[in-house]
Amino acid sequence: MNTHIKKTLSLILAVMMLFGTFAFGASADEVKRISCTMVENGENARGFSWYTYENGNSDLQIVKTSEFDGDFDNAALYTGSVAKYRDQYIHKVYVNDLEAGTSYTYRVGDAEKKLWSEACTVRTDNGDDKFSFIAIADVQASSDENFAHAALTLKGALETAPEADFIANLGDYVNDNTNDEWDWYFKNFAFANNHYTHVPVAGNHDGNITNKLNTFCFSNTFALDESDNQSVEGVYYSFDYGNAHIAVLNTNDMYPMSQAQRNWLVNDMKQSDAMWKILMMHRSLYSAGKNINKPDTVIMRNMLLPIIDELGIDMVYAGHDHMYLRTTQVYGDKAVENVEYITETFKGEELTFALDPEGTVYTLPSTAGTKRYGVNEDAMKPILDVADKAFSTSDLGGTFCVTEIDGGKLVYKAYTVDDETQEIELVDTYAIKKTVGNTAEESDLEDSIISTIFTQPFAILGAIIEMIATYLNMLFDLAR
Repeated sequence: MNTHIKKTLSLILAVMMLFGTFAFGASADEVKRISCTMVENGENARGFSWYTYENGNSDLQIVKTSEFDGDFDNAALYTGSVAKYRDQYIHKVYVNDLEAGTSYTYRVGDAEKKLWSEACTVRTDNGDDKFSFIAIADVQASSDENFAHAALTLKGALETAPEADFIANLGDYVNDNTNDEWDWYFKNFAFANNHYTHVPVAGNHDGNITNKLNTFCFSNTFALDESDNQSVEGVYYSFDYGNAHIAVLNTNDMYPMSQAQRNWLVNDMKQSDAMWKILMMHRSLYSAGKNINKPDTVIMRNMLLPIIDELGIDMVYAGHDHMYLRTTQVYGDKAVENVEYITETFKGEELTFALDPEGTVYTLPSTAGTKRYGVNEDAMKPILDVADKAFSTSDLGGTFCVTEIDGGKLVYKAYTVDDETQEIELVDTYAIKKTVGNTAEESDLEDSIISTIFTQPFAILGAIIEMIATYLNMLFDLAR
């Protein structure tokens, strides 16, 4: 064989080996999309989830960080479930016997295959009445670059509040709900998801039957509630943390919300005697964005506002409309009059507190991403009338908010992160002081499952009729 032929064959072999290596690397299994989510209570329970390309075991190794010496030889092992979804495998493990006030180091994967994630951490609630959390909304990116830019907002939040106990995402993680987008989200937000407890809220872009028939995506991405509170479009659930009870709604549920979920919310909140009652949801009840006047929002406001008033909810956090808005105290869809305000020093800062106020504060912390809306001056009454702050963040940057609870005091602050410089600016502050707590109540509303079976058909029909009526009223208003 002459030298020329030998060189040619060697080149062909090298190319084949090179492409073979790429092919092997592309198909090799890996642990990805890791999240640790809040379930039941902040002291003892967490849900863990992750994805792999290949089927296998769902194993979690976890050890107290104080006892972690670089390996997991002395770690506790938990095994969970695996299911196929979109040609990949979603793994979930639930743990409910963690110690309160403890930092843990963990990894997830498959012990048999020796396939493991990097070491991650999580901290449990110590049970006292002092804690803080970060909330962002509407990353809603469709490119790796835009996810990376939105991640800068959360990095700014963690720089501002590094001791935050958990991070809430108020929905619309992605735009088109593709596997690529979810991979980009988890890759760019791993710095937070792998080291903080996550509180996910289902957005309409995160798995919605009207969005390219993308169903069950949200419930297959996060380990949340193992009960019957899951739907094809999201999950609703609640948990206790410190002296607060927090409920997370699914505003994709039956456009705009099933009777079963509303019954669950009433039962859930009335059974809690926590001092602070907080609600998180995606579609906002008070917004001056482009979506506020749509019929589904009008119907949802009619359904939920009386319930929120009845339950004495203190704060509502929402997303969906990518602008900033915070109301004053609101009750009966009106600003509460004669609220008493006092000035006190809180951690070295003079703040004005609403003292034992009636009503609820609704906040919409704009978007952590780059898709931003202007202020809709035609927002339905009384949105702009009850808004203490309402502005576009188009020229300001990504937005996040930090809420700190210290006994009977709640301090809410909102910040922007400049797109170019990443400079962090405080844009809003609101504080509440309580001297009286809440008491739990008995509730005899129908159970969610029974309600779903017997009332769902009538609820669907009623929602359709109300939506048609809303559209007709809007048309009549336009014709005048």
